[in-house]
Amino acid sequence: MNPPTARNGIIQSPESPNGPVWKPDLYRLQREAPEARPIPCSRKIEDRPVHYGAEFHGRLSHLEANQLLNADGDFLVRYSGASKPPIPTLSFRFQGKIKHYRLYYDGQHFVKEKRFDCVSDLVRDGLVTLHIEANAGPYIQLMCDVAKYEKSPAYLTLTRYKRRTKPLQTTQEEEIHYDKPHNFKTHNFKGLNWCEFCSNFLWGFSAQGVKCEDCGFSAHVKCSEKLPPDCCPELKSSRSVFGVDLTTLVRAKKTVRPFVVDKCIQEIEARGLSMEGIYRISGFADEMDTLRMSLEKDGENADITAEVYDNINVVAGILKQYFRLLPIPLLTYEVHPILLRAVQFGTLREQIRATKDALSLLPPAHYNTLKYLMAHLAKVDEQQQLNKMSAYNLSTVFAPTLMPPPTTGSHHQIPDMSGEIKAICLLIQHHVAIF
Repeated sequence: MNPPTARNGIIQSPESPNGPVWKPDLYRLQREAPEARPIPCSRKIEDRPVHYGAEFHGRLSHLEANQLLNADGDFLVRYSGASKPPIPTLSFRFQGKIKHYRLYYDGQHFVKEKRFDCVSDLVRDGLVTLHIEANAGPYIQLMCDVAKYEKSPAYLTLTRYKRRTKPLQTTQEEEIHYDKPHNFKTHNFKGLNWCEFCSNFLWGFSAQGVKCEDCGFSAHVKCSEKLPPDCCPELKSSRSVFGVDLTTLVRAKKTVRPFVVDKCIQEIEARGLSMEGIYRISGFADEMDTLRMSLEKDGENADITAEVYDNINVVAGILKQYFRLLPIPLLTYEVHPILLRAVQFGTLREQIRATKDALSLLPPAHYNTLKYLMAHLAKVDEQQQLNKMSAYNLSTVFAPTLMPPPTTGSHHQIPDMSGEIKAICLLIQHHVAIF
């Protein structure tokens, strides 16, 4: 049975052996939310509270506020009514309508449970929440209803961990070790984060969800209510590499590129450039799972040499998996369409110039990683007589991972990736001129 399609083309991919695969549409939708724009007061306010800025208008009726708020995102703070003490009210425009909320302050500004240091941040977060709820309500409901914990990557990781650490003769007392409730607390996530239960975006700018203080499990509030008592504090350090926003990861690790990329590429260049079908042939799933957990647990000290993983396709597969699991693709959503236009120019010189302009819009971590990856793939291309992997073949393999197609139309249609393949091929063949 095909799941329903929500507004704005937000859909769920068909069922797969690993459960629902959710698209990052909520992240895109957050970026489309109206900007918060304070409407400054043009008259002098004698009794302006020190915790409000120019957005404070003193006593103002809702009709007067309506006349000042002309565009979505416009907001102001006012005293409403004639009550004593006066009631601070936040008024803003969203989807052509004026909304009014009683505003509180106790060292931070808040309307409900979320608290902010300034009113602008409160409005910004509120606009995002309202925008997502207005445009993706059915999608969010479907997300919560359909997601199954036993199909989530977090559950699979926990199961593998138990399997690896379980004694040959397990007693009932030893099993109780895993019967522990999660210690969830509301959390302010930095950077981009995804729910480990439903694999979807944690939207907003503050208190986006909850995080277990013992094992590090991150989730939407509603998703956290569905979790069984299987907290495993030993896994807390294993939630920091795969599926983490690239910029967030390099900042946390204080590196130019993700160590996973450097480590895998160095190993592949040491013993895999001449391997026929490198990047096309898949490694064994169980070995890839083990390698991924090793990289999560041991970081740069993980042993990925031939003594442990003699099949280099396992290492190549993990590198592709790392890029595939990035919440924001290596070639970001903003750069993706610009690159497609760049390769449509008539001459190679124009294509290279337009491509360089497009890549200048990438975040530094994305740009540096892309530069390193393309130089590596060019080395693979140079050995195509042996490995049978030309720049075009490599582009065909990497295009869906580095430039995933947007979620539009029917999910039964196979997307046309010819433009993406051409763009990646250009990056490989002319990486010296482009970078």
